Amino acid sequence: TKETNNMGLFNKLKNVFTKNEPKTQEEEIKKELYDKGLEKTRDEFVSKLSVLGIKYTKVSEEYFDELENLLIMADIGINTVMKFLDRLRVRVKKENITDTKYLQEVIVDELFIIYVSGESLSDKITMNESGPTVILMVGVNGVGKTTTIGKLAHKYIKENHKVMLIAGDTFRAGAVAQLEEWANRTGSIFYGKENTDPAGVIYDGLIKAKEENADIVLVDTAGRLQNKVNLMKELEKINKVIATHIPGAPHETLLVIDAATGQNGILQAESFKEITNITGIVLTKLDGTAKGGIVLAIKESVGIPVKFIGLGEGMEDLQTFDIESYIYGLFKDMINDGE
Repeated sequence: TKETNNMGLFNKLKNVFTKNEPKTQEEEIKKELYDKGLEKTRDEFVSKLSVLGIKYTKVSEEYFDELENLLIMADIGINTVMKFLDRLRVRVKKENITDTKYLQEVIVDELFIIYVSGESLSDKITMNESGPTVILMVGVNGVGKTTTIGKLAHKYIKENHKVMLIAGDTFRAGAVAQLEEWANRTGSIFYGKENTDPAGVIYDGLIKAKEENADIVLVDTAGRLQNKVNLMKELEKINKVIATHIPGAPHETLLVIDAATGQNGILQAESFKEITNITGIVLTKLDGTAKGGIVLAIKESVGIPVKFIGLGEGMEDLQTFDIESYIYGLFKDMINDGE
């Protein structure tokens, strides 16, 4: 069964990440980024978890109470925490677990299971077989959406794709120029016009994308959530325009959330999910917060997979989300401790 397969996660991570065999340079970079990026959460959460294991060597109600507080502080979200603790209690009873040190391993496993339940959610980007892949970027202002588009462009260009950026956030002062600057910086093709209908700009931009044989088109959109109805209509119109040009597009609609906003970010995800079809989350600024648990909370509360995470300021710091690296980044000290 799935349960028993996942039970080995703790040991699997230990084997994968603590073996000293040479890894590819890319894997090394990734591991380091996850390591550094989750440091604040790890210091806050896991060190407290370890202390808890020293304070209570035996599993007790007091242990569970303190664990509950700890998990809520890590911003995993109250509903997720409750479900999680229920599952933990069931396993403690079923497997007759008394030792908190062993329970810590079970905690790692169960957090992983929470994330992967509902296997069909993929962290991969859906690519168009023929013609441009269109990725629509949404999110409130101030979460780092434009920067994220720039970093995604950089990533795809490095992978030898021809990338185009379309500025669909046409009314916010400076938004078009900012995106154009990212296009120049990354070597992407650009299309944008200020103070005009976003759907029209996107329409013309896609004509250019086809002429230029772009592989990947990243489309910026306005981030005004205050008036949901207007934004909904605008996004509906944008989606229609994109689909008339390229059937089946947009292939992805990625919502950008600032990890530091914690529960507020989850509310944004819920709101955007009502407005348009979100296929994935980009979680920025995860390195700057101790609320790393938000990754689990988002998945649990809105059922949308995290596809990319931002682990720093640099161009390379936007990484494809990888659940095992994430869990390792959180629990590294505990996993290595078990030597």
